[in-house]
Amino acid sequence: MNNKKVWIGIAAILVIAILAYIFSGKKKTEQVKFTTEKAAIADIQTSITATGTIEPVTSVTVGTQVSGIVSKLYVDYNSTVKKGQVIAELDKTNLISQLNAAKASLNSMQSSLNYQQANYNRYKNLYDKGLVSGDEFEQANLAYVQAKNQVASAKEEVQRAQTNLGYATITSPIDGIVLSKSVEEGQTVASSFSTPELFVIAQDLTNMRVIADIDEADIGEVAEGQRVTFTVGAFPDDVFEGQVTQVRQQATTESNVVTYEVVISAPNNDLKLKPGLTANVTIYTLEKLGVLTVPAKALRFTPNEIIVGKDQTIEDIEAPSKVWTKEGDVFKAHAVTIGTTNGMLTEIVNGISEGTEVLTDFTFTGGNEEPAEQQASNPFMPKPRNNNKNQQKK
Repeated sequence: MNNKKVWIGIAAILVIAILAYIFSGKKKTEQVKFTTEKAAIADIQTSITATGTIEPVTSVTVGTQVSGIVSKLYVDYNSTVKKGQVIAELDKTNLISQLNAAKASLNSMQSSLNYQQANYNRYKNLYDKGLVSGDEFEQANLAYVQAKNQVASAKEEVQRAQTNLGYATITSPIDGIVLSKSVEEGQTVASSFSTPELFVIAQDLTNMRVIADIDEADIGEVAEGQRVTFTVGAFPDDVFEGQVTQVRQQATTESNVVTYEVVISAPNNDLKLKPGLTANVTIYTLEKLGVLTVPAKALRFTPNEIIVGKDQTIEDIEAPSKVWTKEGDVFKAHAVTIGTTNGMLTEIVNGISEGTEVLTDFTFTGGNEEPAEQQASNPFMPKPRNNNKNQQKK
């Protein structure tokens, strides 16, 4: 009961204090301050960022289709080559031996064919005269046909050996520059399971591209032809430009993150961009340059009787989109046709002109705030803890 009486007493004191403060005449008049901004010509842009890798548009891996020892290398890193130029040679000793053996086999098969052809002709004459049986004639014919097939097979072996010998001389398939070299003279290369890589040749380093990885949340906004800017760590003060040339449909998932590859052109006339550099990419998914704009929040502003003074009036209209102006004591609505927006600025197609001041927001000023000295003299405000201790000591 005693606690209840204490709380009732405290509540009564607080009520008396509040009433005294309200009727003391210290309450300030609360005012509304409106914020305006001018409709202005500006650029509306939205963009997404990503990282990517710079690479040549066309690069070819040069290998060998035969095994052997690298006997000669005629190019090195950064060497400029022409299509058909000899860039390496393998040791040809075994290949030449294989070709000679194939030729010798062909000669032997050709001699056998000549004999079997003559034998066939002889048996045919005898068979026509009835001097040999049909079985003997068929045996001669079979031997002749087999000899022809063996000669044809031997010719193929010779052709294969000549081709392999030609593979020992490695030429450049394109005009370009050597980006990498994977072998040295004296090294053995084996083509048993896969074609070994000897060189990588880029066709044209003045025409590069960026392969950027775009998050699945942003890929829907990316389309071919969009403008792109990017920077590289090697030249942090330079901004390079390109455009989206391809949006690849295949997704890549890594650590539960889904990305899509986007190909971006990267002209490289000054040869600053090098294969393998990491590019920080900005893709402009929306660009409207030099259009009339207002802040997007101006289209959300609506005056009402709470914030409008007694002597002020509101002239509203029915329109899907509108902005407000304050002309003296009149809040006036203007119907507008809007275009694109980036969330901060909205394009105004028609309805107002450049320089029109539109209302965007409001704030309350004044109010019930008391000056610091009045708060300090208020008997219901708590006292500093140190002061209470000092008073107790006194």
